[in-house]
Amino acid sequence: MRALFVSDAKEGLLLIAVAVAAMMVANSALAEGYHHLFHAELWPVATFKLNSFHLWINDALMAIFFFVVGLEVKRELVEGDLADPQARRLPVLAAAAGMAIPAAIFVLMVSDDPSLDRGWAIPAATDIAFAMGIVGLLGNRVPQQLRLFLLTVAIVDDIGAVAIIAAFYTVQIKAIWMIASAVVAGALVLMNLKQVDRAWPYALGAVVLWFCVLNSGIHATVAGVVAALIVPMRRRDGKPLLEEVEHGLAPWNAYMVVPLFGFANAGVDLRGIGIDGFLAPLPLAIAAGLVLGKQFGILGAIAGARWLGIAKPPEGASWMQLWGVAILCGIGFTMSLFIATMAFADDPVLFEQTKIGVLSGTLVSVVLGYIVLFMAGRRSAA
Repeated sequence: MRALFVSDAKEGLLLIAVAVAAMMVANSALAEGYHHLFHAELWPVATFKLNSFHLWINDALMAIFFFVVGLEVKRELVEGDLADPQARRLPVLAAAAGMAIPAAIFVLMVSDDPSLDRGWAIPAATDIAFAMGIVGLLGNRVPQQLRLFLLTVAIVDDIGAVAIIAAFYTVQIKAIWMIASAVVAGALVLMNLKQVDRAWPYALGAVVLWFCVLNSGIHATVAGVVAALIVPMRRRDGKPLLEEVEHGLAPWNAYMVVPLFGFANAGVDLRGIGIDGFLAPLPLAIAAGLVLGKQFGILGAIAGARWLGIAKPPEGASWMQLWGVAILCGIGFTMSLFIATMAFADDPVLFEQTKIGVLSGTLVSVVLGYIVLFMAGRRSAA
């Protein structure tokens, strides 16, 4: 697990600042320039399908984000907390329920409009950096074991989100490019088996795999996860390779890729949007899924696992602290916005509504989760 929670706090604060900046720009005289910067056509789509800065961020730079996520997932599965079946039981159950309940709430709330069903996965995601950043701001009010639990739940949540993207947000498979993707992935696996222990061949292979997957119909960012899972844990001499690659990319991911994605996608023009805009079915369903679904799902899974004797809650954590962490899992931001770009990419109006839902649900989760954990920490200290 990450040892330095201070860095998580910095990442979370940066994301908050980016979201605020995007909202301010989108609601100012700079709004037209903001949208033109990200959405202006760079060249005809026939030349290359990524023909706007926005597409390059979402389909290319975000592949780096998913590559880092894949590296972290592999490390946790092989050598971290997820390597222990008993230790990972509760986080897996909590993450599963924390994805299923928000999705169910969303589907129920938009049941009168089938055109909105495609957004069911938007409130199912948790933003690791954002959530850990808020926890970092609380300092020692949140026990170490509870921090590790939150991080593990968020990592499992990311695994589920990647699986959802691959399974449910694939438009049309192109066989020739799928075959090419399989060949490249096979070559990477062969490199692993042959104990190739330099980073650059895997980096080159990952870029080629990304290009093939981009043209296959599956979202290109899935290539990042696949490539990451193939990177060897260690070199022949026993020195870490995967961790070295992860640490090398982590600062670029945290301080360039994710903030740039957030700035490009979080800006929503609220001018002229009254209370009805926030209470429209789509944003309301997303916000309810994030705020209510996450905490009910995760807290319910913890209570159910304890009652059934399947797993125990994190040691030293009160139920109020567990509730606060469950609320913070409703911070969807990065992954929720990313899924929204795929769910409603062809409908600008609905995409703007998803931004309202994600940002409002995230804001409520941040404020409420912080208050609950702050009060719980003060009670524990007393």
